[in-house]
Amino acid sequence: MGTFIQLVIDGLSTGSIYAALALAIVLVNQATGLINFAQGGMAVLSAYIAWALNGLGIPLLLAILAAVVISFFLGAVIERYLIRRFERGDPDTAVVVTIGLLTLITGFCAWIWTYNNRLFPSLFPLETIQIAGAVISVRSLGTFIVIVACMLLLQALFLGTKLGLALRAVAINPASAAFSGVNVGRNLMIGWGLAAVLGAVAGVLVAPQLTLTPGMMDSALVYALAACILGGLSSPIGVVVAAWLIGVLENLAAVYVPFIGHDLKIAVPFILIFVVLFLRPQGLFGRKAVVRV
Repeated sequence: MGTFIQLVIDGLSTGSIYAALALAIVLVNQATGLINFAQGGMAVLSAYIAWALNGLGIPLLLAILAAVVISFFLGAVIERYLIRRFERGDPDTAVVVTIGLLTLITGFCAWIWTYNNRLFPSLFPLETIQIAGAVISVRSLGTFIVIVACMLLLQALFLGTKLGLALRAVAINPASAAFSGVNVGRNLMIGWGLAAVLGAVAGVLVAPQLTLTPGMMDSALVYALAACILGGLSSPIGVVVAAWLIGVLENLAAVYVPFIGHDLKIAVPFILIFVVLFLRPQGLFGRKAVVRV
């Protein structure tokens, strides 16, 4: 029983990293209708900024907060001066632009900080506690709590604030939103800025576990996209639950399904996606799009 609890908790911790990136992807999609494949690269850049500031002697928490603020403005600038030229145009072009942006940011990080692994200090103590025979890392528990807080704040933003309503209105129909007095351009910049903030949170949470490298978030981005498909792009809570589900099932399958093991556990979330999309194409928590003729 202790092994089972341990696997579940470790899966929730790993899934929380996927969830942070997935939340950022959902936020951009809700605000602009795009899928931002550069989200992982932007998270890595934010982590490098925090690491560099900490290296200059700034306390870790202040360095992270400064990186979060810088990331907000960086995301807004990227939307204003790059992405806006391609929004509402051909979706394929926008996808290529975000992939190009990912490549550019990764190359920039490698140029400045090289591909050498950098040790990133943890925001949480490296201690463990025991619950029901399972050894739980305080860092994993802290990561889980931070992601839950982000999920609730994002849900409250979209459902309970004028800003969230404006972001959703811009994503659904920017022309109608503009006629209603909503500043479309400003809301698009805010949406990208907030997504960059979530990416920064994901970057500083995962960097102490994986060590900081330019390609640190590549695999996490794949799982985050899987969580978006599984949970539904219209549901912040859905993508978080899906990310946790992926992390937990991946761990359980690796131990309790002999022919899968650690080598094939990466296939588990994608098998789950095929099954869910076959039965429910809009995802577990997504809404089916209905077009009135």
